[in-house]
Amino acid sequence: MANPLLNDRDVSFLLYEVLRADELCALPAFAEHSRETFTLYVEACRKLAREALFPAYRPMDEAPPRLEDGRVITHPRMRELLRRLSELGVVNATRPVEVGGQQLPSTVAAFAHAYLMAGNLSAVGYVGLTSGAARLIESFGSDDLRRDYMTPMYAGEWTGTMALTEPQAGSSLADVATRATPAEDGSYRVRGSKIFISGGDQDLTDNIVHMTLARIDGAPPGVKGISLFLVPAQRRQGDALIPNDTAVAGVIHKIGWRGLPSIALNLGENGECRGYLVGEPNQGLSYMFQMMNEARLMVGLNGVATAYVAYQEALEYAKTRPQGRTATSKGVGAQVPIVEHADVRRMLLRQKAIVEGGLALVAYVSRYADLAEHAQDPEQKKESFLLLDLLTPVAKSFPAEKGFESNALAVQVHGGYGYSSEYLPEAWLRDQKLNSIHEGTTGIQGMDLLGRKVSLAHGAAILLLEREIGAVLRDARESELGRLADLLERALGTTLALTKHLVGLRDPGARLLHSADYLELFSTLVVGWMWLLQANVAQRALGKSLASETTLDGAFYRGKLCAAQYYLETELPRIEQLAALCREGEDSYARVRPDWL
Repeated sequence: MANPLLNDRDVSFLLYEVLRADELCALPAFAEHSRETFTLYVEACRKLAREALFPAYRPMDEAPPRLEDGRVITHPRMRELLRRLSELGVVNATRPVEVGGQQLPSTVAAFAHAYLMAGNLSAVGYVGLTSGAARLIESFGSDDLRRDYMTPMYAGEWTGTMALTEPQAGSSLADVATRATPAEDGSYRVRGSKIFISGGDQDLTDNIVHMTLARIDGAPPGVKGISLFLVPAQRRQGDALIPNDTAVAGVIHKIGWRGLPSIALNLGENGECRGYLVGEPNQGLSYMFQMMNEARLMVGLNGVATAYVAYQEALEYAKTRPQGRTATSKGVGAQVPIVEHADVRRMLLRQKAIVEGGLALVAYVSRYADLAEHAQDPEQKKESFLLLDLLTPVAKSFPAEKGFESNALAVQVHGGYGYSSEYLPEAWLRDQKLNSIHEGTTGIQGMDLLGRKVSLAHGAAILLLEREIGAVLRDARESELGRLADLLERALGTTLALTKHLVGLRDPGARLLHSADYLELFSTLVVGWMWLLQANVAQRALGKSLASETTLDGAFYRGKLCAAQYYLETELPRIEQLAALCREGEDSYARVRPDWL
């Protein structure tokens, strides 16, 4: 069946009615753009996703990259897909014109790229990683590195990766052991092993640029001694490219994202791997956080897209699959589509609440990213950065965790067909699971949020969030949505009081004991805010004659109000239970001993 990937009306609603993206054109950085140029880019990405990326998804899932004679061989379709993605300018969509970019707002790119990810997330993964790696060079690299490596990456001629994780260290970057020894020519000889490097080898481009964390000989221990290096698979020697002593040690066989290879990479087995220092020594982790935070938002968008495409598939299936009869038919008459059964509508409405709430969340956080970089008012710039930093763990983890639940519901709607590989929902379910692990597990995001983010600038970030939610609450009461506003206000009060209590605890172990519960609580509040925001816009639109109940727009807006009611009335009450767990310090898993398990 034809899958539209995302709901076009929902994209238009969020982009122009909720976020009012065309107002970004008032900023000098986006002055050359207009609503027309934004729409053209979104439509071009939508077309590519539907016509090329989506048809290649199943073949790429069924035939993942393989290792042959030390090289990774990708699916034959991937070369053409990468070419078309590069020609469309996806790699450098948000980058300045001066470096070859289109200088589009991240807000607009989020919606456009969500279509691409929904079509084929593995194919888009090559491009997203390349963009983040190239931007590291743009931000912190020398002029020579920008010319020799960044330029062909932004042009789509080469790809890029982030090489952080090591077999013995996992997510503990303080234990990075890869070494870098200064050489007479100004480069460094790099030696070490990296693992889980997405896109770390392929047969699509002439070169792959690894942004690599390593320790210069004599550097201090821990995270303070980490530096950032550019380590190409092929290094420049005059006008030629020659091998740079990087070797694929193995390919990871993944349950999902199967079109994008994940590899183990050995550096400097022969002592000839040259790395080029990016920025200042021992500042590598602070630099890499730029790419890590961008990647977390990218994973969040992938999570939304993966859940959204499965929801669209489940919705279409439910509307066209006849089975059973209504409860009032007494078992006689023609079969009805399963969407007529209340429990199927329950599952579909829950998916809608998750995917449309998640898309609003990631897009709203992307808007903060635009303002944090490009706002003219220094205070607005500062505040937007604080809100961006605060909400990044939520924008990464909610789409992944709740998206997995949504994907499971898509399988359930399909019944027995759902768990068969002849239908796509089982593949998207596998893809989604990786998003809760990519770029920092959900547990790490919870510790980051509670351990650091809520205390940003002495609590200024959380106060800004209270202000932002407060504005939506006032709007809701003016829009005659007072009952829903009361639910969100109560949840906000509970969250703020709990945050103050936990931040005040002197024992960091006690404070972080329920950081995962706190993240879920906080995420539920934030997505509730996103739903009340959407409900406000929908309620006002319904007051206009053109959005009557008999029009398509009328049905769309009523669907928004119904989903907002569902989320606020069924999800927000869970905040009280989660807050009680956090406040009372229920300690079963802190107390349990390994030999009791």
